[in-house]
Amino acid sequence: MSSLDLQEQEQIDALKAWWKENGKWVIGAMVVGLLGFAGIKFWKSHQAGQAAEAGKLYVEVLKQASSNDAKRIGDAADALVSRYGSSAYAPRAQLLAAQASLQARDVARATVQLQWVIEHASETGLQDAARLKLASALLDEKKYDEALAQLDAAHPESFTGLYSDLKGDVLSAQGKIAEARAAYQQAYDKTDAKSAYRNLIQLKMDGLGSAK
Repeated sequence: MSSLDLQEQEQIDALKAWWKENGKWVIGAMVVGLLGFAGIKFWKSHQAGQAAEAGKLYVEVLKQASSNDAKRIGDAADALVSRYGSSAYAPRAQLLAAQASLQARDVARATVQLQWVIEHASETGLQDAARLKLASALLDEKKYDEALAQLDAAHPESFTGLYSDLKGDVLSAQGKIAEARAAYQQAYDKTDAKSAYRNLIQLKMDGLGSAK
């Protein structure tokens, strides 16, 4: 790979800085949107007994989510979990609460919430989303080995692009350039060719410099 000229390097540095600041919120917004839609749909199809009661509490969590108040969202999620922790709504509520905690820079509470999802969710997709968010938070805290442990967990093929991309970020932060490049390459290969996200991965690879 040829050396980048000054303008290209400036663009890459600016994009990497933007992604470091906003990337996890972009992914988080996607997850929250999917959870909100799935939760409402699930609630409408289970309006009986405990499922309906759990669904009502989940709707309250969604309502509090619009307030952007991490404590109120977390308290609403805790109320649901304490009464209906085995319901399908509980891990969804905890993911929403964790997102709010991360936005409020309360990493400690977010870690507890995300770990709960990983340990209790019956749906692997929710566990995988929680691991991604937890690994991102651990990266921000410079807990690189703990972040990599989350990213090395088994996950569906559909998550490989996101897992590998974040793994590249962790390895790059550790200064492990060759390993980071390999992780980014896997992320690039596993990401839809039509996705704009693929261009970001390519820029990250370019930003590592020439392979030696």
